[in-house]
Amino acid sequence: MTLSAPASPRRWLFVLTILVGSFLLFLVQPMVARMVLPKLGGAPAVWNSAMLVYQALLLGGYAYAHWLGRFTLRRQATIHLGLFLVAALWLPIGIAAIAPPAPGQEVLWVPLLLLASIGPVFFVVSAQAPLMQRWFAADARAGDPYYLYAASNLGSFAGLLSYPALVEPSLPLAAQSWGWTAGYALLVLLIAASAAARWQRGTVHDEGAAPDEEPRPALRRQLHWLLIAAVPSGLMLSTTTHLTTDIVAMPLLWVLPLGLYLLSFVIAFSTATRLTQIITFTAPAVLLSVGGLALLSSGGGSMMVALASLGMLFVVAVALHGYLYHLRPAAQHLTLFYLIMSAGGVLGGLFAALFAPLLFDWVYEHPLLVLAAAALLPLPALLPWDQWLKLSAAKARAVAALLVGFAAFACWQMVGGWTGSLAGATAIWGLAIFVIGLLVIGWRWAYVAALALLMVGVGGWDTMEESFTGMRVRSYFGVYTVTDDGYRHQRRLAHGTTLHGLQRTDTGGRLEPTTYYGHQSGVGLTLDKAEALAGPDAAVGIVGLGAGTLACYRQPGQQWTIFEIDPVMVDIARDPAKFTFLSDCAGDTPVVIGDARLQIAKQPAGKFDVLVIDAFSSDAIPLHLLTEEAIGIYARALKPDGILLVHISNRFFDLEPVLAAEAKARGWTAAIRMDPGPMGDDFGDLTGSNWVALTATPARMRELTGGIKLRKDRFDNGAWVPLAARPHFTRWTDDYASTLPILLWKHLVGGRE
Repeated sequence: MTLSAPASPRRWLFVLTILVGSFLLFLVQPMVARMVLPKLGGAPAVWNSAMLVYQALLLGGYAYAHWLGRFTLRRQATIHLGLFLVAALWLPIGIAAIAPPAPGQEVLWVPLLLLASIGPVFFVVSAQAPLMQRWFAADARAGDPYYLYAASNLGSFAGLLSYPALVEPSLPLAAQSWGWTAGYALLVLLIAASAAARWQRGTVHDEGAAPDEEPRPALRRQLHWLLIAAVPSGLMLSTTTHLTTDIVAMPLLWVLPLGLYLLSFVIAFSTATRLTQIITFTAPAVLLSVGGLALLSSGGGSMMVALASLGMLFVVAVALHGYLYHLRPAAQHLTLFYLIMSAGGVLGGLFAALFAPLLFDWVYEHPLLVLAAAALLPLPALLPWDQWLKLSAAKARAVAALLVGFAAFACWQMVGGWTGSLAGATAIWGLAIFVIGLLVIGWRWAYVAALALLMVGVGGWDTMEESFTGMRVRSYFGVYTVTDDGYRHQRRLAHGTTLHGLQRTDTGGRLEPTTYYGHQSGVGLTLDKAEALAGPDAAVGIVGLGAGTLACYRQPGQQWTIFEIDPVMVDIARDPAKFTFLSDCAGDTPVVIGDARLQIAKQPAGKFDVLVIDAFSSDAIPLHLLTEEAIGIYARALKPDGILLVHISNRFFDLEPVLAAEAKARGWTAAIRMDPGPMGDDFGDLTGSNWVALTATPARMRELTGGIKLRKDRFDNGAWVPLAARPHFTRWTDDYASTLPILLWKHLVGGRE
């Protein structure tokens, strides 16, 4: 693949300017998301809200570039450089000091915070890509400027991926901010040099580069651009939500959909037309095979499914963006084209990040956008059987309709026989619908219908049925589903694919602690000893409510406080029709709603004897709850001999070194209880867990553990063992923390253990 174009004066300068600007634009996105962690945390919806703000600012920048095109090039340069100097008042990059959000107001607060923090800077930098292309085209020898859009997205892709791979592991936030400021200064110089290279030009139309020979594109064509641009944008965000909600809840995956989305522009707008054609040819089959799983809510957890979803996003985005490139107008309408493309991006983002969480109780935006992609994709006939059989158009449509009717019958068979997996007869019926989908690609209505039927058959009916039970609810922080297992006498609370709580429904076991919180777990061993350790009036703080399982450890006289960020979770735990832990055991326990770190900082010093941190959302790591500053807040809230207990069970990250480094830096004593859970019983009430205890008083640790044991088998029943520290591990702070050193790569490849 090459990014070549006819020679023109200073072509390298415009390419370099666009690369640097786009690199900075997408480097700042994860950097600011990292900065905002201490204020709100890292829920997937935070990232989606941030993306919506970035898309809106990008739209504003493109609109500004389009408006600026009415002036002479000299005036454009004067205005643009002046705006860069004004925006420099917001440097170095930092987070605006505005009040934290009230519970339930996060969806509005996150955009406001980002706009106040980087709005002007992001706005002016976002305009440079279309503007530099317009300036580039001001020379009659420049040729087609659209290939520069590939260079722009290549810079964006590099900026986005360089942050987690290079910048975050190497630099603290303050250095990152100043480094970005230096890049901003370089960009100003490059834009000034680009302006100087075209300073003698008047307007674009005066150069003879692109006289206004082609009329303004019709409104119908502009709407077509808008829709084609909206679907990949929305699909990028819905894929992020879908992955982190129902497949693999891992923060590193948040960046991948955006990276692939940007890379699709690089391919589609470059001279690699052959590659774009090949991907477009395969897109309908990929959409059928992977998009057919888009309504499945119970079979996730596989990294293979996650990778397939990312692959589908990339293929569909390349196909649709290649179609956009095919429909591009003449150069004099370049900024209008990019403006409408950007508006489409915002439209898709609004649907996926703002409206969908308010309208749906599950991530229904994902299958809807998959169907929208099917309705817009170029559909080359993979198997032109109608031509082979020399059928008339009417007969071919009739056969296609019969095939769709058979697909509906197959879907009905799948719905009746669905057991939660594609096996046996269900797999055969699903394969039949897939083949029918391939056969009817030549008729868009039939292709979209086959895809929808495949979605419904592959678990989609069960997903939709749950929406009518009242047992599933969606909030800003995730999708929660309550299900009953009558055979095992269990009621379960799931957050995506992660078990968030379980209560036995038989009378005898209803109040027994379950999942990660059994009596043999670290938290069970600690709370069972709370009275012996701190007396009958022990003060206990719990961060993370879940189904309220821990409430039944509370003893009369003890003073408990629970911290929970999501009001929806509180409603679930307090509803006796769903779970009764809280109402039966600790109905009068105050529940403080809001980010735990901010709320604990408001508590009186020395309040708690035991503070339990159990705030992990699936396998997502709340970095801001494990930094030096966060642990300092907990230490202040604890009594001098208090115990800090942290739940670190995780499929993808080894968090022991993080807490070991923190304990060493503070001179604290630390131990871990690695409870293997019930062996050989995948459907029991208890789950294996890892809990870390930290205390500033060695004597208190001995009282808790009976003495830390040096055991070869760290999972020995009931044993507390030393933390596994790593030499030279860098202590996490609000200014510096990287998850790459603690990533469990073998689990990442293998998926769920």
